[in-house]
Amino acid sequence: MAEREQKPKRLYQVWKGSNRFFCAGRLIFGPDVSSLIFTIILIGGPALAFCVKVYHTINVNKKDDRDTNYWYFVLLVAALLACLDILFLLLTASRDPGIIPRNTKPPESEEAFDMNTPSMEWINDRTPHLRLPKTKEVIVNGQTVNVKYCDTCMLYRAPRASHCSICNNCVQKFDHHCPWVGQCIGLRNYRFFYMFISTSTILCLFVFGFSWVHIAQNKEGVLKAMQKDIVSDVLIVYCFITVWFVGGLTVFHLYLICTNQTTYENFRYRYDKKQNPYHKGIRRNLAEVFLSKIPPSLNDFRAFACEDENMVTEATDMDHVLTSKEKIDIVMGNKFPESNGISLPEILQNLHYDELEGNSKGKEGILEYDIQPSPFVFETERRDEEIIPHDTKTIH
Repeated sequence: MAEREQKPKRLYQVWKGSNRFFCAGRLIFGPDVSSLIFTIILIGGPALAFCVKVYHTINVNKKDDRDTNYWYFVLLVAALLACLDILFLLLTASRDPGIIPRNTKPPESEEAFDMNTPSMEWINDRTPHLRLPKTKEVIVNGQTVNVKYCDTCMLYRAPRASHCSICNNCVQKFDHHCPWVGQCIGLRNYRFFYMFISTSTILCLFVFGFSWVHIAQNKEGVLKAMQKDIVSDVLIVYCFITVWFVGGLTVFHLYLICTNQTTYENFRYRYDKKQNPYHKGIRRNLAEVFLSKIPPSLNDFRAFACEDENMVTEATDMDHVLTSKEKIDIVMGNKFPESNGISLPEILQNLHYDELEGNSKGKEGILEYDIQPSPFVFETERRDEEIIPHDTKTIH
């Protein structure tokens, strides 16, 4: 009975990164998406408590025939800030931050290097004659910038790109991986991230200020009002602590935007102590973040995945690094590499090792084959095991 054809998979279903997809690949989150729910609770909980408190104040003022328009405005602004804050949070967490598509094979070598780097060691296992430099130099605005080779994505990262170890992706203009958002912050969501932290700061200051107004309007005095109004007390303490965190982030990232730096660059390269090749002036830096068009995603996660993308083996998996003995076993046909998740090059798969017969030469037991030399050079090992002598044959 003929087997049913396997239904083709979409790119998000075979994606090698650690991201989590929802709505059939339309929404992409980081692996720690649960932290996003916790952050929403931290924002929505206090905001909801404040709105309930304001609504209670409106009802009290109605009974005492006081003006309630003022508190209606406060309630509207608080609800609007809370909704905007959560909206910017979701926009930051649910979109592609600028993930660079992975290559299915290493790029072609431009220079030959004898350096024994992890990337070369892995690439040599796949293609023995390939030598790739660990870094390359590119010119950015007249200045030389080094770009690194990524072992996992098998590409040279673009300037300002970096590989996130949590999401397991190379990201354009990588800033940092935010644990509160549960997503990488990069080229395509940095604007929404800054709007999120700045709106959080404004919301904290707003709730903090009007919680004091609630207490100050009590005719019994501030101390007695604080003893009775527990909700306002908790909101004041909570917002006082939170505003130092989100407020500090807002000021710090405003400085980064004005100097055209990322958090990663600021801590790693210290551009405040040397010339920044990306600095364009404060006005142009601000316009680049807030007024420029956000570039489209480099990945169509809903597109059907190519066959090569299903065959990609991650380079960071150290279990797939072969020893010299395992390399010989694979070449001689004694071991099936597919069981370890490693695909042999096509030229090796096409060789018929069953036709080759091992022979001993004299008492030394040295194997000898009269065949054309292979383009691949493999290490050999001497064995002290006892070898049963056979008649020497020449294989053509």
